[in-house]
Amino acid sequence: MSTELSAPPADYTGYVEKEQHHDYGGDTVFGFWIYVLSDVILFATLFAVFAVLGGNYAGTPELKDLVELDYVLKGTALLLFSSFTFGIAILEANKGNIKGLFSWLGATWVLGAGFLAMEINEFIHFTEAGAAAWSSGAWSAFYALTGTHGLHVLAGLIWLIVLVFLIQKEGLTENNKVRLMCLSLFWHFLDIIWVCVFSVVYLMGVL
Repeated sequence: MSTELSAPPADYTGYVEKEQHHDYGGDTVFGFWIYVLSDVILFATLFAVFAVLGGNYAGTPELKDLVELDYVLKGTALLLFSSFTFGIAILEANKGNIKGLFSWLGATWVLGAGFLAMEINEFIHFTEAGAAAWSSGAWSAFYALTGTHGLHVLAGLIWLIVLVFLIQKEGLTENNKVRLMCLSLFWHFLDIIWVCVFSVVYLMGVL
């Protein structure tokens, strides 16, 4: 007795659709946390390098001679407030209010870009004063730590633009909600790192 396997109908796409539309949200979040843990190790290493080399100015201007705490506080306020606006954006997303979501994400982007612009301006000011990244071990460690954080902020700004385009194209799908949540966690993580940078590098280095 033989059993013939009939081919599926030409329009049958059930298995393929399930395979293509499988929700990988759980895998995405897990992978994201692995990435965050690797970033924690990265910044911990940079903090350790700064702790070792932070006092080795080799005759170059010291941080306390150049930094303006009021200026740094303003930049810090921009970044911390951007975390608040991102939180409001998440609430709007939970309501399904795409217009409100885009408005608050736009505010977050402007605040983050403002922080980054202030940081770049500070780097230029320090370099012109003779405290470039190659001037001494202390300044190399300073730029490595603060610059790496700045690059992460830049990556977050680019990620934000890409996500807005995705939501405009696809709407608030489950995958886009997962992406939005991951970006939110990433942004809050950058805030936490910056608070540590502000406390260890600026406050302890100046006061």
